[in-house]
Amino acid sequence: MGKCISFFLLMFMFFNQGISQNPQLKSGVVFKKLFLDYQSQNGGSFSEFKEYRHGYEIGYHRMLSDKIAINFPLRYGVVNSHLDSINCLKKRVASLDAQFQYQFNEPGRKIIPYVLAGVGGVMEQEGDFNIQIPAGLGFYFRLAPNAYVTIQSEFRYSLAESRNNLQHGVGFTYLFGKAPEETPKIMEKVMEDNDNDGIANELDLCPNAFGSKELNGCPDKDGDGVADYLDKCPDTKGLAAFGGCPDTDMDGISDNEDECPNVAGTKALKGCPEKVVDTDGDGVPDADDKCPGEKGTSATMGCQDADGDGVVDKDDKCPNKPGLKVYYGCPDTDGDGIDDSRDKCPKVAGTVANEGCPEIKSEDKKTLEVAMQAVQFQTGSAILKSESNAVLNQIADIMNRYPDFNMNISGHTDNTGSSSANQSLSERRAKTCYDYLIKRGISADRMNHTGFGESRPISTNDNEKGRTLNRRVEFNLVNRQ
Repeated sequence: MGKCISFFLLMFMFFNQGISQNPQLKSGVVFKKLFLDYQSQNGGSFSEFKEYRHGYEIGYHRMLSDKIAINFPLRYGVVNSHLDSINCLKKRVASLDAQFQYQFNEPGRKIIPYVLAGVGGVMEQEGDFNIQIPAGLGFYFRLAPNAYVTIQSEFRYSLAESRNNLQHGVGFTYLFGKAPEETPKIMEKVMEDNDNDGIANELDLCPNAFGSKELNGCPDKDGDGVADYLDKCPDTKGLAAFGGCPDTDMDGISDNEDECPNVAGTKALKGCPEKVVDTDGDGVPDADDKCPGEKGTSATMGCQDADGDGVVDKDDKCPNKPGLKVYYGCPDTDGDGIDDSRDKCPKVAGTVANEGCPEIKSEDKKTLEVAMQAVQFQTGSAILKSESNAVLNQIADIMNRYPDFNMNISGHTDNTGSSSANQSLSERRAKTCYDYLIKRGISADRMNHTGFGESRPISTNDNEKGRTLNRRVEFNLVNRQ
């Protein structure tokens, strides 16, 4: 018995928590006379009404909403023992359920059908306890706003063996609290709406034309927010500021009053622009054209810009090559800060001091200086001595490292012998070095050679040391033009 009480207390506390959240809904009590049938579900006959036993129910009823209720019926009765349908013994049983009802209720209905389902615990006379699951249907017959006669039948499925049963009941339900007052119906005045636009004639500014609430019942064919009866251009979407007409050129003059609706103009000229003088026909008025005698573009204020670099031709030092404004329209291909028009090495970054060409390294300059005396020839001839080959090879390497430079090769002699013979010898020696470098892969168009004979001494010819210095071949790197 203790188990049964604990089970029902737990169940009641759980459901009561949900009920307490709806204190505004009705509570009530239920009383029923029960007819208990354990026999038909356990080997007996359903039609043997005399086998039905009696019981009683008292319960708590709670409306959770206008259609859903919960009941806690406490029942007591005497049933025939399920163990022997023929020689059955009478047995007392007590039960407590939690049952949910769904009521097919509508305002004013006198008969309210409902279905139910739930769970319950049953304690038998001998101390046996089992769980049963009821499901059924019933009817409420309204006697008064708070009072009902109840008829109910339910099938109860037991989780214990041979305890399924049917229970039928007839009783009375009373709900506490004040019955809801019916709100009296207020007779609404029937208002006419000739155009069926949902706006009564009394409020409709256009009672015979279908319109919108926003425009007080008036139509707006072009959908510009200006009612047709106020719209100066009812078939063309426009602006309220212009009485529903558009202003295509946005010159402040509506199209219906604008003689040039697609070109912005002035009010004085009825929406048309003032006549503009454009002598060269480039679309830039002479008043704004910095070159009114030549066709240009608006971007260059009417002046020509052949290379499209933004520097007009009259100010462009390189009018056929796109360049930068800072260089007066000339490019700076190698990005060394010296524009190509002044850069003698435009494809290789260099220095201002070297006119845009890279500086020659000091060790390479030293090699060229040494070469003046290191390149040796057989006495009185233009035939190279073998030790000169290594020096010329170094010069070829230097030429390859400085592709933007050319080389001037010049031959010189002392004053021994006739000047004509010395002139010829200096030319032939310079040519010999030139030919050697070509064989080493240096392009001929990067070199030139010449002889100066005895005309350009770098020392005295009065002694052997000075004459030795004057007999030389010079190799000078120069910027390519």
